[in-house]
Amino acid sequence: MNYYALQVKTRAEEKYIKLLRALHPEISFPIYFPKRRIDIRRKGQVTQSTSPVFPGYIFVEVADGEDIRHYHWAFRRTDGFFRFLRSNQNITPMADRDLEVALHFIKNAGPVAGKSRVYFNENSRIVVVEGPLMGLEGKIVKVDKRKGRAKIKLDLYNDSFTIDLGFETIGVVERRE
Repeated sequence: MNYYALQVKTRAEEKYIKLLRALHPEISFPIYFPKRRIDIRRKGQVTQSTSPVFPGYIFVEVADGEDIRHYHWAFRRTDGFFRFLRSNQNITPMADRDLEVALHFIKNAGPVAGKSRVYFNENSRIVVVEGPLMGLEGKIVKVDKRKGRAKIKLDLYNDSFTIDLGFETIGVVERRE
């Protein structure tokens, strides 16, 4: 399988996917728009908020024998399209770390990345047991135990950004003396 990243209008990613499917029914391959769910506390009330993991980007999965360039104009003519990542002139599939980061949220976290289950070891370091943070421990920049969030740094096509992912603590390992 080959995966391609497309930049589309931010906050209109789902609208772009629906419009693309309606205007071009010949495009039947999977299109992904990974999201995350975190708890937000305002005035003592906790609500769940769903937001994109990669704002303004969607990912297209194409079978090995299929060429996305046959559908190039269908993507470009759909309202909200900006560009294929790296460039519109040289459309290449994602590779290396870019592909690894995207696949982590496409395949492992599901359509909406929920809370991870973690504990803190004797050195107060976070240890992920399961969930979307699994495998991203080295990318954690900051942990807020009170809010139950971990800020992680992601890189996609030479662009770095941080996002918050939620976690629930399942216990603390006691210090041994």
